[in-house]
Amino acid sequence: MTIFDIQLAALGGGPAGLDQHRGSAVLVVNVASKCGNTPQYAGLQALQDSYRERGLVVLGVPSNEFAGQEPGTDDEIAEFCRTTYGVTFPMTEKIEVNGDDRHPLYAELVDAADADGYTGDVRWNFEKFLVAPDGTVAGRFNPKVAPESAELTAAIEKVLPR
Repeated sequence: MTIFDIQLAALGGGPAGLDQHRGSAVLVVNVASKCGNTPQYAGLQALQDSYRERGLVVLGVPSNEFAGQEPGTDDEIAEFCRTTYGVTFPMTEKIEVNGDDRHPLYAELVDAADADGYTGDVRWNFEKFLVAPDGTVAGRFNPKVAPESAELTAAIEKVLPR
């Protein structure tokens, strides 16, 4: 099983269609609109714009688990992302990333280690998981790692399919 086999709804309803990204590199990021890391939306959109043609998909996954920093409805989240940061990358429904109600997507991701060897629960909003085109987790990045960082862009370039 890989993330491409997991069922998930899109922000606003309907299937998110993770299977449609099979063969692409996917950067999965738990996002929130009222967080100190929220300006990372701009960098995530820049990654999507820069690497889309080479097979990268940024996937925003709203979660309200950390200090209630994503309290909005699907429509409010979508409007905020579009008007404030020009987000065009796909977004999923709001889900749980930790605990007993952890979504299966994150059950597949959290065993991956980051550069410091950390595995387990997502620590905060904007933690990033890079999934290779074959569905394996190719990297995990601390929430403070900026989307435009050399560390993240180098990892993305290693797994791009084209």
